[in-house]
Amino acid sequence: MSVVGVLVLKLIWLVSWLLDLYIWIVIIRAVLSWVRPDPYNPIVRFICNLVDPVTYRLSRIIPTRVGMVDLSPLILIVIIQLIRAYLLPVLISGFLGLQD
Repeated sequence: MSVVGVLVLKLIWLVSWLLDLYIWIVIIRAVLSWVRPDPYNPIVRFICNLVDPVTYRLSRIIPTRVGMVDLSPLILIVIIQLIRAYLLPVLISGFLGLQD
């Protein structure tokens, strides 16, 4: 495999790793919504700034509230898992198909 092939595969691996990290950040944000942390804490603000815009846009597209429970973090995690399960393998196989 060429150097470019290795770089592209490493880039796809990095994207997969970042998606895993984002899933954990979404889970942490969901747990934080249960315990009412200090909103001025820089770590809490960082996590909220990463997750809230995405879940807000998602809840505007899809109704995500069931009673008093907001399911947008769960729906976001499912979407990320679908991207990891279907899109990344297609990119890998498509790229490896170009290498032949």
